[in-house]
Amino acid sequence: MRNVFFVGDELVAGQGDPKALGWTGRVAARTQPLAEDLRFHTLAVPGETTAELSSRWDEEALRRVGPDGVGGSQNFVLFALGRHDVERGVSPTMTRLHLANTLDRASGLGFRAMIAGPPPIAAADKRSIAEYAALTEEAAARRDVPFIDMYGPLARHEQWAMDMDASGGTVPQQAGYGLMAWLVLHSTWHSWLGVEPARTEA
Repeated sequence: MRNVFFVGDELVAGQGDPKALGWTGRVAARTQPLAEDLRFHTLAVPGETTAELSSRWDEEALRRVGPDGVGGSQNFVLFALGRHDVERGVSPTMTRLHLANTLDRASGLGFRAMIAGPPPIAAADKRSIAEYAALTEEAAARRDVPFIDMYGPLARHEQWAMDMDASGGTVPQQAGYGLMAWLVLHSTWHSWLGVEPARTEA
């Protein structure tokens, strides 16, 4: 059995999506048919900072790995980071520390980790989010963890901007979540999980 955990804030929960799928539901729906042993879990807390994520994700994940515990299955965790460190004034130094602790804990538990950086948010300071996205990529590189850039492609994407404007600028809607899912599915997602992508995704 392979457990796959999506950990993050309201974007992981898919808030604002009229189809109630978010990007995680779309990614899981496209990936599940490729391997029968995959089991997906969404661990989302709206408004969460990296400190709050670091303090709770492991306990929640370990509850879901089953009676065999960590040693009885393969476990993967995708940490999808939002904007809340920026909004709540968390310093870059502390963000780096929280991310390092999070990734070290995942490694210590035998979880294979991946980071998805924050997407651009219309209601937030774009420069600060861009700097935060670069920081998260650096943290992933320091621990040799795969990274998905959500900021760069979406900051230049007209449909993303339109979707965010329509939603009020804090969460995307159907089109925006579809774009986020596309970025995950066209990253190192499949090789990270050890599954062959469907031909239509090539």
